Amino acid sequence: MKNALVTGGAGFIGSHLVSRLLASGYRVTVLDNFDPFYAEAIKLHNIQDHLANPMYTLVRADIRSADELRFKLRDSYDVIVHLAAKAGVRPSIEHPLLYQETNVAGTQNLLEFAKERKILKFVFASSSSVYGVNPRVPWQESDPVLLPISPYASTKVSGELLGHTYSYLYGIQFIGLRFFTVYGPGQRPDLAIHKFARLMQEDRTIPIFGDGSMKRDYTFVEDTVDGIVGAMSYDKTRYEVVNLGNDRTVTLMELIRSLETVLGLRARIHFLAEQPGDVPQTWASIDKARSLLGYAPTTEFIDGLRRFATWLNQETEGRIARTATAADVKAAIG
Repeated sequence: MKNALVTGGAGFIGSHLVSRLLASGYRVTVLDNFDPFYAEAIKLHNIQDHLANPMYTLVRADIRSADELRFKLRDSYDVIVHLAAKAGVRPSIEHPLLYQETNVAGTQNLLEFAKERKILKFVFASSSSVYGVNPRVPWQESDPVLLPISPYASTKVSGELLGHTYSYLYGIQFIGLRFFTVYGPGQRPDLAIHKFARLMQEDRTIPIFGDGSMKRDYTFVEDTVDGIVGAMSYDKTRYEVVNLGNDRTVTLMELIRSLETVLGLRARIHFLAEQPGDVPQTWASIDKARSLLGYAPTTEFIDGLRRFATWLNQETEGRIARTATAADVKAAIG
């Protein structure tokens, strides 16, 4: 029975991956520090079905502390899936050193941990943001020029290069997966689809930075998980960097019109100046992922949005019910 260490396993993508691994018979240890970037309650909700599973272990620790990793992670692991990171392009411009400490030094701590424990398979969550403003689309992993334009993006490039170093020196198989705008049920509340949908539900204005022509390669979360699982099984070469996208682009205005369709609501839009660090488009070539990992995303964008909208409506109802219950208890106490 294989044992996987998943960092950031209480987050959006991580909790979906953990559900898949537990269903597949893995033992899973999740390491998460419950960073306050968004509410801890959201992560606790993500993992509520995992906690009762005897094959699941939750460890609260911070990847910035090598000593914490050594002290709290006592088991043996077959693979590390490193998803934990300080996320977000714009916040990284405001706090670049924090992103460096977490995303670069934290990744190096985990690679050192893998070296010391002789864990020879390491899957790393990189990002489409490493390509920066690159007009050669769709973006291919073989492109020799990476032009990151935010501290967040630069930390992901650094993580990939650290992986190459440890792969070369210590024989660790390192697979860097460049995620392209992952969405679906449980999506982080700061990301565009979730944020816009909430604003529409509340009949509030959606701020659009730029003219709405910005394009993104949206990837449904279960398709991304397929790619991660494929990377965990891949054993042909020692070091690879692979795009996990959907090989098509959607403009910001197309996204909003599609949200209107699945939510049955009209959006109110306010156009603002473009923000530093935002790239005009992302677009993945997924030929390499198909070839190496058997990756084949199947979720059409509108279908993925419908599944997200169903989850969102259920979450909204649940939140209202919980609020009402809390209010009733408060009233009863007096």
